[in-house]
Amino acid sequence: MRTDPLAFLNAELTSLKEQGLYRKLRILEGEPAAHAVFDHKSVVNLSSNNYLGLATHPRLKQAALDAVAKYGVGSGAVRTISGTMEMHMELERRLAAFKHVESVVVFQSGFAANAGTVSAVLTKDDVVVSDELNHASIIDGCRLSRAAIKVFPHKDIDAARKILNDLPASQRKILITDGVFSMEGDLGPLPDLCTIAEEYGAIMMVDDAHASGVFGKNGSGTVDHFKCHGRVDIQVGTLSKAVGVLGGYVAGTGALIDFLYHRARPFLFSTSHPPAVTAACIAALDVLESEPQWMEQLWDNTRFFKAGLESLGFNTGVSESPITPVIVGQAATAAKMSDALFAQGVFAQSIGFPTVARDKARLRTIVAATHTKQDLQYALDMFARVGRELGVIS
Repeated sequence: MRTDPLAFLNAELTSLKEQGLYRKLRILEGEPAAHAVFDHKSVVNLSSNNYLGLATHPRLKQAALDAVAKYGVGSGAVRTISGTMEMHMELERRLAAFKHVESVVVFQSGFAANAGTVSAVLTKDDVVVSDELNHASIIDGCRLSRAAIKVFPHKDIDAARKILNDLPASQRKILITDGVFSMEGDLGPLPDLCTIAEEYGAIMMVDDAHASGVFGKNGSGTVDHFKCHGRVDIQVGTLSKAVGVLGGYVAGTGALIDFLYHRARPFLFSTSHPPAVTAACIAALDVLESEPQWMEQLWDNTRFFKAGLESLGFNTGVSESPITPVIVGQAATAAKMSDALFAQGVFAQSIGFPTVARDKARLRTIVAATHTKQDLQYALDMFARVGRELGVIS
């Protein structure tokens, strides 16, 4: 009888359970709404990236339905063969105008956009200077490029400058930061990083996944928020969070985008977005530009919920965005708190190592524009009850 060569995975899974890091998938039934049904239970959903509620916006739904009726359900090929539709080009033109850049290329996911771009632009002779809390897709792109990787402590401008200063002037280098850090909810120090990138001739790159639709005019991101137009060479964004659909994109010069058309492996080897997705993304840009009330409501809800958590005595870290971590320490405590909240009708997923440090396990909460104040007050009441029961707050 053949021995199972994957038997070792059972031991790994047991270890995850012992550390409080094993989590079952919650199954969504119905729409990804602010109040949704998971595992047959109606809950206030604080674990979605659907910041503005656009995933269920009538204009996006109708655009997707119309596209399916007119074009079918798939594009049939990768972009470089026969899978580039006029609507793909329209989406890229619209995104370029939205981001105030020459050109944009759309990828199948935000992860693919980051990893595909970094690995295409850099070689083994180059250097990446990266914030220690940058997204995993940036880290994977750096590894794929085989470039040397130099990591500086989170938001430490002096440390980043020292790394750049110690590198040969002739060596190609790229300085990378998240616009909004996905676990802390704080903003990257973009103006200062742009300054040192200019000082040392580095390529400046920002991953704006959690800033798209949240910061800047009409949600155009942190480059607009910080007035750094023309100072950032590569901007990465997502179509999967506040935009409400699926995919990622890279924004920059015409030369950058033309190069990625030819060398970015996810672009070259993955079938392009189906018509429904592409049309819904275009409709989302229409909404962002014509319905500012969604961003306004998002920030009103964010301020209300942050203030409530802080008044209860929870540690919300250094968040400056709708991402508000509730930091509890150990993964087992975070998991227990998440499960107890779910039982009371609040979905706030626990996050542990390796996504965050071992002693910084947390519940990551994200409010949406479509939460009602009643939703958020109920969630705060349950956080208070469960937090006291578990000794997280007094």
